[in-house]
Amino acid sequence: MQKPSRPNQEAKLQAIEWIKAFQESGDRDAQDRLVKHYHGLVESIARKYSKGRSHHEDIVQVGMMGLLGAIRRYDDSFGKSFEAFAIPTIVGEIKRFLRDKTWSVHVPRRIKELGPKIKSANEELTTSLQRSPRVNEIAQYLDISEEEVLEAMEMGKSYQALSVDHSIEADSDGSTVTLLDIVGNREEGYERVDQRLVLEKVLHVLSDREKQIIQFTYLENLSQKEAGDKLGISQMHVSRLQRRAIKKLKEAIHAEAYSMEHLS
Repeated sequence: MQKPSRPNQEAKLQAIEWIKAFQESGDRDAQDRLVKHYHGLVESIARKYSKGRSHHEDIVQVGMMGLLGAIRRYDDSFGKSFEAFAIPTIVGEIKRFLRDKTWSVHVPRRIKELGPKIKSANEELTTSLQRSPRVNEIAQYLDISEEEVLEAMEMGKSYQALSVDHSIEADSDGSTVTLLDIVGNREEGYERVDQRLVLEKVLHVLSDREKQIIQFTYLENLSQKEAGDKLGISQMHVSRLQRRAIKKLKEAIHAEAYSMEHLS
């Protein structure tokens, strides 16, 4: 095996000295020298992921952040070259950046990371079972809950949002409208008092947890995620409880209305 040339070996030793100087005393000059020394490495990695797209410079900057992180954490006592340690760190930062950038709606990182795993599990189980796997089978395969699988599948729809100018077919004649045309803008303030009065009459049909869900998501106008955070449960659990509570309330309201009609 060919030994590294002496100039190349000396450059690596010099880089190690700069790394130690930065780690021990925060030497800014050493940091600047390292950034300049490894700029070409970061550029070459960034080029593979940007593929000429407009955000190449952004990817380079993210790669530089990965480089600085590697400089702070590198320990030469493990016998691993700095380049071998830094490259996976740089690539990891770039991949996270690209993954976050491609989602049109903010989605928790754990959901983004779970999505590809579910896709891969679905493909493998389809092959082995010769049919589409059920949710419980995917959950068992990945050793996660069915709730997490459903949540990731639902949130995966946020990967690409449609513009409000997106056209959709309105009728059989082929006429179209945009999403913005069908988005309502109703003032609900005038109805709140009556709605609260009706709700107070029928809230007794709900469990304490269901009452909390309705209070947070309907009366306080919190999102399902925010309500889940307050109660220490998942968004999917909130959604199920909300649907069950609404069904109970509708049945109770109809019964109340029926009773009032026969009393009048």
